[in-house]
Amino acid sequence: MGCDPLGLCQYETAKLVRIRSARLGSLKWALNALIFLFIGIMLFWNKEYQEHDLVVSSVTTKVKGVALTQVPEVGEMLWDMVDHSGTFQGKNSFFVITNVIVTKKQKQGKCPEGVPNGRLCQSDADCNKGEWDQSSHGVQTGACVKSDVTKKTCEVFTWCPVENKRKPPRPALLMAAENFTVLIKNNIRFPAFSYIKRNILPDMKESYLKSCTFNRRSDPLCPIFRLGDIVQEAKENFTEMAVEGGVMGIQINWDCDLDRLFHKCRPSYSFRRLDEKETNRTLYPGLNFRFAKYYTENGVETRTLYKAYGIRFDVMVFGKAGRFSIIQLIIYIGSTLSYYALTTLFIDWLIGTSCYAKEAQRNYSERKFETLDDHKRSLLCVSFVDEDALRLAKVSRKKRLQEVKPESVPLRDTGSLWALATALHAPPKQRADIALQEPPRSEQPAWCQCARCRPSDAPQEQLCCRQSRGRCISTSPAFERLALGRPLLESVLLYRDPLLDLSTEAAPRLLRHCAYDVYIDWRFGAEREGACPVVPSCCVWRIREEYPSPDGRYRGLRPASKVALIPGAHSGC
Repeated sequence: MGCDPLGLCQYETAKLVRIRSARLGSLKWALNALIFLFIGIMLFWNKEYQEHDLVVSSVTTKVKGVALTQVPEVGEMLWDMVDHSGTFQGKNSFFVITNVIVTKKQKQGKCPEGVPNGRLCQSDADCNKGEWDQSSHGVQTGACVKSDVTKKTCEVFTWCPVENKRKPPRPALLMAAENFTVLIKNNIRFPAFSYIKRNILPDMKESYLKSCTFNRRSDPLCPIFRLGDIVQEAKENFTEMAVEGGVMGIQINWDCDLDRLFHKCRPSYSFRRLDEKETNRTLYPGLNFRFAKYYTENGVETRTLYKAYGIRFDVMVFGKAGRFSIIQLIIYIGSTLSYYALTTLFIDWLIGTSCYAKEAQRNYSERKFETLDDHKRSLLCVSFVDEDALRLAKVSRKKRLQEVKPESVPLRDTGSLWALATALHAPPKQRADIALQEPPRSEQPAWCQCARCRPSDAPQEQLCCRQSRGRCISTSPAFERLALGRPLLESVLLYRDPLLDLSTEAAPRLLRHCAYDVYIDWRFGAEREGACPVVPSCCVWRIREEYPSPDGRYRGLRPASKVALIPGAHSGC
């Protein structure tokens, strides 16, 4: 493969572990079926396969009704559409008067203002000419005049007599407003679909509209509403509400399905009260405002002041339309595929609980998770002949490998079967040509326990075959047969490369490195990921004595990069 520094010609995929288990397999498919059922229900319940658009709306209203009332100090008054609601129409709302307080024949002039709005005084010095406040009906003239028999107040220039300050009549004067009706015309549009409709449906004829009244059970689509029914639908009492007024909400909801097979787009109506109805919970309960009717009497402008209480009806339109969209369906399916990961998470958690044996948990964990150390924390693997376990030690440039505290102590593998068979059946090597002698005591390093190691300047090479004093492994028959036996080493080399020529000058180097390989396979067994097996100094020099370098130079242990050992000593090193 050519050079690919950016990794553009590579593909990476996740590692999977397949567990053969009837219980886990059944559980997996049961959970996946539940997730699929949930996704399918939500797909059709919320119509996730559709593209949606919000409504754009306009509302107009027309109120009809006539009432004859007996107003105190006025007498009989007839209220028609112009009087009780004609001039009070707002955007998407309408107002109907239900109660009123009348102050007749007001003319501009000077008069005392009553308590509590008027300012109490004893003389003119207590009144400030031109002063006024929010509770006053006019501007002070600077004079102090009698308000009643016992009290004096500052005189004001205002509409005299001042407004009557009394509570609204109970029951309300316009109780007949309960039977008034309102026609609500609502035109809607969904811009994304260029769809237009209104709440007066095409099959509603003029004769039907003249006789119908909204009823949730018998006629839920009629656009004509009785005001008393609106208040009743909101679970309120019209008689109580009419005294001080209030605010009602009329909600029109358009939930439209524009697909041809399931086409549906009709309004639904609901009602609720929007203001605080409890008088003791608010400082200014209800809803009221003032208006006046002006006329001229004896050449003087005169007016009749009305403080009107009533109910304001706010029409609020909500709506959403949907139409099938393959893009939305693909987006929904793609976003819900991640739910299937819940099955894996649940089963992984279940395996880690007490529902499974510890042996099964350990077996699964070893295959599911792979622990890697940072490349800056390369480990060296050490095998002492007087210990059954291996030692994984962190590379140190200052401390001897013989004395480095291990990071972990895993069990030692038994090695390969061919090494065992060779050790048992191979004839012992005849050593008549080389006399093996221990190095002088003065040349033996302090860390050596077998009396056959040689000094080294590199801390990583300062390793003996033993942890405590005793016989060296390089003197054992097994070492002679495996690490030094030329027939065995040549067989291994020819097995790797059948056409290898072992008669050249490179043969000693190849045999030496093959001996390292055989020793590592014998003493360490299966290769440890991220850990370099290290051949003890005594064994290294024993192999070098058997298969020396012509120039007497050796490269030694180099654990600097990923996993470094004696060159060629082991695959991956």
